[in-house]
Amino acid sequence: MPPLAVPNGFRQAKGGDSNIVTVNVGGQIFQTTKQTLTLAGAKSLFSRVSESDSVPFIDRDPELFSIILSLLRTGNLPSKAKAFDLQDLISESQFYGVETLILNSLSNPSQFDAFNLEKSLILPLNGRDSPSAISTTPFGSVHVAHGSKITSFDWSLRRKSTILTQFPAVDSLLSISPSVAAAGATDFSGLQILDLENGSVKESLNWENVTKSSSTVQAIGSSPEFLFASFESGRRNSNSILVYDLQTLNSVMEIGHNEIYGAQIDSAIPASKLSWVSSYSLLMASGSHSGIQGVLGNVKFWDIRSGSAVWELKEKVDCFSDVTVSDNLSGIFKVGVNSSEVSFADLRKMGAEDPWLCLGDKRKAVNGKKEGVGCKIESHGNQVFCSKGGDLELWSEVLMGSSKKSKDGLDDRVFRKNLMGRVKDMGGSKVTNLGFGGNKMFVTRKDQQYVEVWQSSARVF
Repeated sequence: MPPLAVPNGFRQAKGGDSNIVTVNVGGQIFQTTKQTLTLAGAKSLFSRVSESDSVPFIDRDPELFSIILSLLRTGNLPSKAKAFDLQDLISESQFYGVETLILNSLSNPSQFDAFNLEKSLILPLNGRDSPSAISTTPFGSVHVAHGSKITSFDWSLRRKSTILTQFPAVDSLLSISPSVAAAGATDFSGLQILDLENGSVKESLNWENVTKSSSTVQAIGSSPEFLFASFESGRRNSNSILVYDLQTLNSVMEIGHNEIYGAQIDSAIPASKLSWVSSYSLLMASGSHSGIQGVLGNVKFWDIRSGSAVWELKEKVDCFSDVTVSDNLSGIFKVGVNSSEVSFADLRKMGAEDPWLCLGDKRKAVNGKKEGVGCKIESHGNQVFCSKGGDLELWSEVLMGSSKKSKDGLDDRVFRKNLMGRVKDMGGSKVTNLGFGGNKMFVTRKDQQYVEVWQSSARVF
């Protein structure tokens, strides 16, 4: 007779088996293996428990301990964990030194499900100011600028803290870590590196422009190695992008320096959005300007090693209201300020003079009305998210079995649109910011003093 198959996690206990660990938690006996306890890491309390020769006693809640032990065994919280308050589980995990395991179970970026997002939570903000900028960290903590304040929520969204900055209003915000952020304003000089735990300024960075006037921040971006800041002089006659070492904050390069003379409109446009494209090692800088000729803009891709622009797109007809770049989709996406249509440019065709392909139905602006004003567009993973008023669209690429080839030999690409959320989630005030962190999407709206949290219904704790 063949031997029985042994399932994962099962082992036969033998008398005096040195691999079995017994622990007394709050008067209740638990048994597990040393292999399970080692999954908690060398710095955890479980590491010391596994090395004990006796039966250790831990004066903690045994029901919460059973949840933590299940998390160690499987890597996921059991369904019965929903009967407990999340903050109690977090506090218990911190005691045992395994908070990272709960974070991975509840807020892992791999759990982000774009097609199953729904509004699940509202994060209220103090004061009367609406959010002007948001920034997230990979595992879901979020920083929100509203007026002169920055409010931070930890990854669980249960812990909240607010600091007051020197800015009249924060316009640009970038998370450097869960407790450190870079902030700037269009009407206050300098880029500030802020310690969000105690509200102090760690460092203030400035651009020394030719006119020796103040330098205001128009945008902030980053790569794994560098911090980028778009500056404009206080007299608005020069602009530049500075590159800083992210660790030392020393300035290492200046790119895109423009001194503006007369009616040089193109040079007058500072970058108002900075995005790093890691697969190409390029920095995308985009900006637009509204004048008597309508809305004009440009998108430039900078090689920061040489300091030169390798591709420039000048926007004159249906200039972007907002633009984003997707590394995963190898493309640029914009929403037109006149038409409100989403268009796509393939990064594989970098250098093309007219690369834009309209993904919508090519509607024309009615009576010259700019239908796309205020629309936002952001990419995350393999999807692109676009706001139209109070609604949200989700654009995804459709993989074709036998794609047609374009003249340059590349496959033609097809994108499709889906409306997001349940019926009751749709509409409302105009969307002003979109952010992504962990398995969540964060949304802010005009004249609203809160942040919406969208996530998969299966992941709501």
